Amino acid sequence: MSHPAFKRPESVLVVVHTDADVLVLERLKPKGFIQSVTGSLEDGESPAACARRELAEEIGLCRTDQLRDLGLEQRFPIAPDWRHRYAPAVKENLEYAFALPVDDPFEPQLNPDEHVAHRWLSAEEAAAAVTSWTNRRAIRYIFRDGDEPSA
Repeated sequence: MSHPAFKRPESVLVVVHTDADVLVLERLKPKGFIQSVTGSLEDGESPAACARRELAEEIGLCRTDQLRDLGLEQRFPIAPDWRHRYAPAVKENLEYAFALPVDDPFEPQLNPDEHVAHRWLSAEEAAAAVTSWTNRRAIRYIFRDGDEPSA
């Protein structure tokens, strides 16, 4: 697949979780940035296809039959450190949130170009640990049985 000069300002967030715990990843850069699986949509790619691709690329997980679209579409300003990746007029990103329930915690195969560590945390701990408010909102949404959470 060809790579355009600028990234598409749409991305996915995938919260991988058990009944009680959430997988969180620490990014290589910026140091200390904690998140769920994330990634930008490529040209012609649907959000669900992107979520499946990112699960395979970031944590080596190819079994995604339980992937669930949370119906949360969240806009946020693109951080100054990452603005150069987008067309000059683009200032916001649209993120689509998904959940992937798994039976038990597992050892993910981290992509070393993106992440340096992982942890399984309780939903409350994960919501407190993640850097992004959109990530926090998706975790709270999942563990409140789909009730719309506050940001």
